Order: sequence, then C-alpha cells, then structure tokens
Amino acid sequence: MTSASGPASNSTSAQTAVSLSQDQGVDVATGEHVGLQRKMETRHLMMIALGGVIGTGLFLSSGYTIHQAGPIGTILAYAVGALNVYMVMLCLGELATAMPQTGSFHVYAGRFIGPGTGFTIAIIYFLAWMGALGSEFTASGLIMQKWFPNSPAWAWSALFIVLIFTLNALSVRSFAEAEFWFAGIKVVSIIAFIAIGLLAIVGILPIAGYSHAPGLTNLVNDGIFPNGFAPVFSTMSTVVFAFAGTELLGVTAGETKDPGENIPKAIHTTFWRLAIFFIGSIVVMSALIPWQDAGVDKSPFVLVFDAIGLPFAGDIMNFVVLTAILSAANSGLYASTRMLWSLSNEHMIPRVFSRTTSHGVPLIALCTAMIGGLLALLSSVTAASVIYLALVSSAGLAIVIVWVVLAVCEIRFRLEMKREGRGVDELSFHTPAWPVVPIVTLILSVGTIILSAVYESMRPSLIYMIVIIVLCYAVYWIRTLVLRVRSGSKQS
Repeated sequence: MTSASGPASNSTSAQTAVSLSQDQGVDVATGEHVGLQRKMETRHLMMIALGGVIGTGLFLSSGYTIHQAGPIGTILAYAVGALNVYMVMLCLGELATAMPQTGSFHVYAGRFIGPGTGFTIAIIYFLAWMGALGSEFTASGLIMQKWFPNSPAWAWSALFIVLIFTLNALSVRSFAEAEFWFAGIKVVSIIAFIAIGLLAIVGILPIAGYSHAPGLTNLVNDGIFPNGFAPVFSTMSTVVFAFAGTELLGVTAGETKDPGENIPKAIHTTFWRLAIFFIGSIVVMSALIPWQDAGVDKSPFVLVFDAIGLPFAGDIMNFVVLTAILSAANSGLYASTRMLWSLSNEHMIPRVFSRTTSHGVPLIALCTAMIGGLLALLSSVTAASVIYLALVSSAGLAIVIVWVVLAVCEIRFRLEMKREGRGVDELSFHTPAWPVVPIVTLILSVGTIILSAVYESMRPSLIYMIVIIVLCYAVYWIRTLVLRVRSGSKQS
C-alpha cells in the first residue's frame, strides 16, 4: 500500500493519509469510531463483482435482446459489453490499488476532475442504488406471492428489508459472506444451465421440437442479423446496463485486505467468468430457442428448461431470480451506505454520517440509506410517474457516467505521474496498453449515453439524468458559496 499511494502532491498525500488512517480507527478529537475495517478477501471481491453483474438482466431480459438483435447480434452486443466492463475494471483497478479508499471513484473524481464532480458522482450513484432498493424489495414480495398466493406482498418485502438491513448492520464481513453465497447460487445456476444446455445441443439430452441434435443451426437460420444491424445498436445500451455492478470493487477498496494484491486478482478472474457465463448462456439460449420465441412471455432460462423437460423449471428460476434480487438489494444498501460515509469522511456532508460501530459499520449512514430505499419504495406507489420513474430509469445511465468518470480519472492520474517523473513500475497494478484502454472505455461508455439520446424509448432516462446532475452541481455550488460567506463573516 505504501508504494502504491499514487503521485499525489504533498497536501493531497496528507489528506489521503488522513483518510486511510480514519478508515481504520477512532477520531482522536472526539473519541468516536469513524473507521471501517479491512475484512474482505479475494473470494468476497470476486463474488461481489460477479454478483453485482449477474442479475435479473441476464435471467429475464436477455430473451428480449435475442428477440430484437437476433442470436449473433446478441452475442456481439454482450461481447462488446464484456470488453467494456473489463476495461472499466482495469482503469478502476489501477486507481483502487494506488489509492484504496471506500467510495473510491467519487474521491478520484473530486481529486482529478473537481470537487463538484466528486460530489455529483457520489449523489447520482447513491440515488441509483436507492431507486434499485425500492424496486428490489417490491419484486421480492411479488415473487414470494407466486408460491404463497394468499399472503400479502408487503409482508414478504418487510421480511427481506429486515434481513438485508441486519446483514449490513452486523459487520462488513457478514455483508460480504452473504453476498458470496447469494452470488454463488447464481453462478451455480448459470453453470448448470450451460452444462445442461450443451448436453441438449449435442443430442445427449432430448429437447422438445427436435428429433435430432439441434446443434448451432438456430444461430444463423435466418441470417446473421435477421432484423438488420440497427437493433444491435439499439440493444447495446440495455446490454451495457446489464453489466452494471462491477464498479462495486471500487466501493469495497477501503474494506479489502491487501487491496494491492486482492483487487487485481478479482479483476482478472471476474472478467473471464463474466465472458463465459454471459456469452455461454446466450449461445445456449439461442441454439435451443428460435430467436422469434425468445423473450416474448417467459424467461429464456425457463423456456430451455421446460423444453428439456426439467421438472419445476419455473420454481427453480423463481428461486434464482429471488436470490438475484436479494443480492442486488444487499449490494445496493452496502454501496449507498458507503457513499454517504465517504461523503462525510471528505467533509461534504455532516460528520455524523461517518460515525461507525465498534465493528466498523457506519450505522447512521446505513439507516439513512435504508430510509432512502424505503422512500423510493413508497414513491413507487405515491409518485410512480415522476419521482420513482426518474430514479429507476436513470439508474443504469448513472452507472455508465461513473464508468466515464473512472476512465477520465485514470488518464489524468497517469498524466500526473508523468509530470512528476514517476513510472508505472511504482504501481502494484497498472492498466495495460495505456492510453488505449481508457480511451476505448471512454468511447464505448460515451457511445452508450449518446444511444440514450438517439432512441426515443431511452430519451427520458437521459433527460432525468441531466436534471439530476444539474441539481447536484447546483447544491454543491450553493453549499460552497454559503461556506465561503460564513467563513468571511467569521474572519471579519
């Protein structure tokens, strides 16, 4: 950690040292706990990154993508999405190992772009997860109603709210262990799906509608791009949003054991698993289901299992989707809590939010984040057409904006190193093929944002996000102006 502190100026290095010391201890002035604890290991990081990405987007929405873009178009879109995510992780990995701080990317944005941008990134990321929390808790109750139709959905939602809050309140270790097992269930499900699907593709397992091994003929039966190439672009943004969650590695940096060693391990292993899981699943779906039938009524996973004759296919996938929902809620509450803690630790919001328990849990920030999630849940009923829609529809775009900021920060970080005459050999992990990787990341991520403006169905998301960003900058500059006025009046 000492050799990878980054090419900071003396003042910035001092601030970073203070932040890192506070990550571990007690405020000397007040005697209050303000520090987090480094309890996460490589296996936790790997599963957090995988779990953050493998969600309902793959289990439910991938069929829609196949239906729109065709099999080859979908495989291409997911391959580009996986590549973009890997490059984002490489940029984040360099920054997070050099400056391992909780809520890292907003801290990097504040240092390498400007404090207003750092504040804005933290707020839009917090709001993105807050909106996700509301939708996840709602969805969990609806899924349980499928098994218990006479029970109220709100009761199940309340049960899961208590469960997720408790896991996060106990310690960072309990959060990480829960996420490890949540993600593990999803990973095992995907591996089983790919394995069973491959047996059906080669004819070892029978599948409805085929008297012979289906092979891969469905991939190109109606041409490489049956609906033309344009749908590949229109679905690209959906695919990129499906990969959102890998940036959680940056949020965990301040609570990771030996980040210089564990974060790079998690990055490399996560990429290959994501590529195999996502693209492998898409190949199996596309080979066994005609693309015209995918994503119309059911999850493509259920369609494949039903065609093979797997008993209780619907119940199995409902359980997997429930796990994905709880995993997203668990990660969302953790991420939004740490964003509040980090903002407080950087003196951008009141210091009360950086107070922690003896187990290193920022309990006040946690309660605030949970209240925010509950308000988002309430807004889905009372203000669904305005507040809730703005939060949910702009959530995916917020993640892509974070990716853009990460790429810019990595470029500016490396340029600062060059100005100071320092080389990459001083870093415990560095982004390969610099500056190609961050520049391509910028192009792909900005391209996704542009697609949001081009396609009418996605345009409201962009409009909502622009409004939220403008409001965040306005709040920051008003706050700054008020502090300056107060400071001036005290001096006078």
